[in-house]
Amino acid sequence: MAENPVLQIVIASTRPGRAGLPVSQWVEKQAREHGAFDVEVVDLAEAGLPVLDEPHHPRLRKYEHAHTKAWSATVDRADAFVFVMPEYNHSFNGALKNAIDFLFFEWQHKPVGTVSYGGVGAGIRAVQALKPVLAALSVPVMVEAVPIPFVHTMIEGEGDDRTFVPIPEIAAGVVPMLDALARWVPAGRVLRGA
Repeated sequence: MAENPVLQIVIASTRPGRAGLPVSQWVEKQAREHGAFDVEVVDLAEAGLPVLDEPHHPRLRKYEHAHTKAWSATVDRADAFVFVMPEYNHSFNGALKNAIDFLFFEWQHKPVGTVSYGGVGAGIRAVQALKPVLAALSVPVMVEAVPIPFVHTMIEGEGDDRTFVPIPEIAAGVVPMLDALARWVPAGRVLRGA
């Protein structure tokens, strides 16, 4: 196991031109500067998971497809997650739900922080919809979070050169979230070992 716990920043949106990419790059920089974690970025657009296509329930871990085995290995090595997630129609997006549904034990007892974004609602409804899904997997969701309203007003540049530049009130939320994740990791490791 790594000396530092592994934090995976999951880019939930798979859409071309997604705001999640520059937001996740900002989160990654903050997490690396925080120093409590070995940081990995997991992009669901690159993971390329099809709609759940395993014949057996994920609790059995009898995976038949290479993409599921690869996804299992990715999630399994994490100790904590930050989901960088949009809000679609008052909920979280289908790619994230699908990625969660592929697995079961690999998620358990690993804390999740949320960086949600959208318009006036800042993705908060998406986070609220996510919580019962993660509760069914024994995944704690941190109260400390980074909701981003009007996300496009904080993105500068064009194309691949876009940068997320948050206002100070939003930027101030990331360290408390990372601190909370770091506090939960030891308990999660104990629970997974039980």
